[in-house]
Amino acid sequence: MELFRIKKDIPFMSYGRLTTAISLVTFILAVVFLATRGLNFGVDFTGGTVMEVNYPQAANLESVRKAVDSIGLKEATVQNFGSSHDVLIRLPVKTGVSVAKLSEEVKTALVAADATAEVRRVEAVGAQVGDELYENGGLALFFVSLGIMLYLWLRFEWRFAVAAIIANMHDVVIILGFFAFFQWEFNLTVLAAILAVLGYSVNESVVVFDRVRENFRKMRKASVVQVIDNAITRTMSRTIITHTMTQTMVGSMLLFGGEVLHNFALALTIGILFGIYSSVLVACPIAMWLGVNRANLIGDVEKKEGGKKEVVVEPDPSEFAS
Repeated sequence: MELFRIKKDIPFMSYGRLTTAISLVTFILAVVFLATRGLNFGVDFTGGTVMEVNYPQAANLESVRKAVDSIGLKEATVQNFGSSHDVLIRLPVKTGVSVAKLSEEVKTALVAADATAEVRRVEAVGAQVGDELYENGGLALFFVSLGIMLYLWLRFEWRFAVAAIIANMHDVVIILGFFAFFQWEFNLTVLAAILAVLGYSVNESVVVFDRVRENFRKMRKASVVQVIDNAITRTMSRTIITHTMTQTMVGSMLLFGGEVLHNFALALTIGILFGIYSSVLVACPIAMWLGVNRANLIGDVEKKEGGKKEVVVEPDPSEFAS
């Protein structure tokens, strides 16, 4: 389906140096924020107290949050657990306050807001559990990235694999940079969003790379710059439709999903916006700088058509510089 038909190829690669320079600056800023400010880890990673509260009627989450906020626990996470009658409250570590005393303060505030509140369970989440989640989250990112790289290497060629993984890591680091700069809470839902962004971003890269490979077969006398520009332009309609629909869904979660889904949707929003940019204006220039051409993509074998040898045009660095 092509709603946005673009007749003339857009010279994306002529802006390659500019777009990659912008990406490099953004990437460096994100790393600086991560190094200087660090991530604001939630209870999932730092440890704390978990309380399960039951109500005879559907729980009013907003009322529960206000009750918890009233005793100075604004970092607490409140969400439904299993059913609309059960609420799970994650409380951060409070210096100088024991788990028993903290849970009693929360229980008093909840009962004051609604006398029908019943605390079913109180558990302490130790820092060791948080450390394990931190390590497992890092391993998850590593193995997902490795799997993506191997897949692209097998399906296309190692230059595309390297380009795509650099672009994907660019997206991940920028998301983390935003969370470090604004000190938004980083929890397991945000980690899940980052893993989703990795898959989403590589999907965009595969679509463009697949069209590049197809163009190398069809546009046999075109330069590499022309082949890539045509591939990006021809997939532009699909890109606009796909990302608009996806962002509409994520935007609805961001605006109407409540506190539990807010940071998840926020991470997805940043990832989708930068994923479009990196898949087109970061991955493709890097692939071209690495020397991708028709010979190393679809085989360095000369084919004869009509008694004539096929002409393979190598990339001209001067074209990219212009």
